[in-house]
Amino acid sequence: MTKNVEIIRKSFGLKEQVRPDLEASYRSPLIDRLKADGFSLTKGRLHIRLAEEFGFCYGVDRAIDYAYETKAKFPDRRIFLTSEIIHNPRVNWKLSEMGVEFLSGPYAKKMTVKDIRQEDVVIIPAFGTTTAELADLQKVGCVLVDTTCGSVMSVWKRVEAYKRDGFTSLIHGKYDHEETLATSSRARKFLIVRDKEQTAKVCEHIEGRRDRESFFEDFKHAASPDFDPDLDLERIGCANQTTMLSSESMDIANMLRSSLSKRYGAESLAQHFRHYDTICSATQDRQDAVMKLMREGVDLMIVVGGYNSSNTAHLVEMSLEFCPAYHIKDAACILSPGRIQHKKVLSSELVETDDWFPEGEIRLGVTGGASTPDRVIAEVIERVLEVV
Repeated sequence: MTKNVEIIRKSFGLKEQVRPDLEASYRSPLIDRLKADGFSLTKGRLHIRLAEEFGFCYGVDRAIDYAYETKAKFPDRRIFLTSEIIHNPRVNWKLSEMGVEFLSGPYAKKMTVKDIRQEDVVIIPAFGTTTAELADLQKVGCVLVDTTCGSVMSVWKRVEAYKRDGFTSLIHGKYDHEETLATSSRARKFLIVRDKEQTAKVCEHIEGRRDRESFFEDFKHAASPDFDPDLDLERIGCANQTTMLSSESMDIANMLRSSLSKRYGAESLAQHFRHYDTICSATQDRQDAVMKLMREGVDLMIVVGGYNSSNTAHLVEMSLEFCPAYHIKDAACILSPGRIQHKKVLSSELVETDDWFPEGEIRLGVTGGASTPDRVIAEVIERVLEVV
């Protein structure tokens, strides 16, 4: 039976107490100087342009603040995170060093939800958690500190409204991403599409041009267990992982709108299709800032962020349409003036590229994903200045 457990969703009032630790771990005087100097720095042949929106967003700041405050509030209790608090290795390792244990993901050891006791404290990360995991934790009766981002919770409200009205939630996202797992757990029925290519297959089925067998083969990991494409694609409400590429989410919605209109008629569309833009504003701001850099002109782009960070990966995708771009997690990836280690776009593969930095005067663009600390971005800039 689920206990009536209070879920703490606000500060403990200890922000000033933890501020020195936060600033020592994540702030950078170099980044402060760059902001004051018009987001630019010139040294020799190198002209560095920092995107005007980058790094920690409000939701990430809030999640990290609450985690540090939780540690200060309960110094003698066991503290757990259900998964990575955000997708940045520096932040997660720091929390691990502080004694916070992880129940899942790459930082987990042996502990699971089954090992939690009533006197323990469990932090729910910025991505949120599934309804099933939340129910398990509430049964234990432990202290729950919820740092779920407000933008994510806004998507949940849309999905819950679709559920009440009998609509299937079609989610633009990655089926194994923590946020998408949490969102889909709140749906009546759900289908997850990664991109426009997958959406085209959904549209073919809506229009009667694709068979059930191929549909299940394409979406065997991305649909609710009892999904019936012949029934559950009749009424669709669009949602998205908040860190996806905004323009692609809009294209996907338009593709579905068109197919449902063809199938059921434009006059009946309102009975079969719903869509609200639920891309996080911070994600959009960072994408817009990269586009501004591209329009102004850069020769090379470095995007700093965790390799499992969705919003960081999309910044790389955008940049690659205009110039060479490299997704690196930190300064150690810049091996030398002639070699860089980076994550290959649209892949989990890490590669090393030679002759990555051109000769002559270079306009270098730099940005960081919404979960990347200023200090990590600064270390990358310092490394570039050191080796170039």
